[in-house]
Amino acid sequence: MKTIAAPLTPRKSPVQARSVATVEAIQIATIQVLTAEGLQRCTTTRVAERAGVSVGSLYQYYPNRRCLLAAVLERHLVLVAESVEQACEAMHGATALEMARAVANSYLDAKLHEVETSTALYAVLEEHGGALLVKDFRARMARSIARMLGTASDRRFKDADTASEVVLSAIGGPIRAVLEKSVSANMRRAIREHVVCVATSYLQAVSVARQKQAAAV
Repeated sequence: MKTIAAPLTPRKSPVQARSVATVEAIQIATIQVLTAEGLQRCTTTRVAERAGVSVGSLYQYYPNRRCLLAAVLERHLVLVAESVEQACEAMHGATALEMARAVANSYLDAKLHEVETSTALYAVLEEHGGALLVKDFRARMARSIARMLGTASDRRFKDADTASEVVLSAIGGPIRAVLEKSVSANMRRAIREHVVCVATSYLQAVSVARQKQAAAV
């Protein structure tokens, strides 16, 4: 992967309502240009035109294209992570089966809600700091899943941290395949069913029933 010296952090954060609205318009415009014209043609000039702001206004918040693309990717990852975290929090104390279904569906819902956006952002993953952002948010989701697994009412996980990592991989792999190829809505529904099945079967396989463990003691 090429090393790029350009900064990833925004130049400043919006505070006033007008500034917040400007940043929102810039980020939405970035997604629109990405989906319509692709990564190579997603320039700060085109984004500014689509957002209805001057290039100078855009640079007040994002000093360069790389920073802008990283910010848009981060926004997407926040939505995915928060969806998974909320599902995990709601499932504390549930059964392992209920947990697996909730985690898989929350991740799938977040990624497939706007398929074109998710697909366009995969082009940003390999550059513009995308890999580092994904690593951080993946760790965040894994921690949330591991905490949830520790509260399962019917199963006990000897290594919840590893289980959470494998579950994320089992869910994320097929989703990337869906987004990298043009598949029908029916195919997406079928893949969802299979992903949920894989997640539930795996969590059952790597855990032990709490009542069995109690009987052995």
